[in-house]
Amino acid sequence: MTSLPEDPSPMLNEADRDTAVQRLQQAYAEGHIPHEDLDERLHQILTARTRADLVSPLASFPEEEDAGTAFTIAAAGGRIKRQGAWRVPRTLKVESAYARVHLDLSRAVIEHPVIDIELQLGTGKAKITAPRDAIVDFEDLHTGWKDTLYKPPRRSVSGGPTIRISGTMGYGRLKIRHARR
Repeated sequence: MTSLPEDPSPMLNEADRDTAVQRLQQAYAEGHIPHEDLDERLHQILTARTRADLVSPLASFPEEEDAGTAFTIAAAGGRIKRQGAWRVPRTLKVESAYARVHLDLSRAVIEHPVIDIELQLGTGKAKITAPRDAIVDFEDLHTGWKDTLYKPPRRSVSGGPTIRISGTMGYGRLKIRHARR
């Protein structure tokens, strides 16, 4: 989705109005604004005449993220560990020649419906703990030595994020399991 241009031109064109409506719909879908505010803000956008009129209805939601950005965790050796209430980016790259990796997503703050995790590991074990309601896809992960161990949840629980794991692991094994609670 595109963001509004920075130029504060006096008159509003239809493309700007459409972009504002899309941002409002996205903010509502992600839970940033309550249902009661949606109609009022939509009316403000549809009746806006200038770019300045869009400031108020688009206020209070987070800035749009660039879908092309990714967060990288890299270490030559040792341990890479994330657990607790950490914020998971839309795309996470984990790179290491010799490290043990543990990503615990069970209590993490996941704000995106799809999370891409790219592993580039030479030697070492990796463990990913997914939320109970997550869907895990690791078809694009290439392992050189041992197959991935995946323990799916006993009961299917829907509504969670999709976690797509890709990349390459040389010598080591990836273990994926779902949190118990």
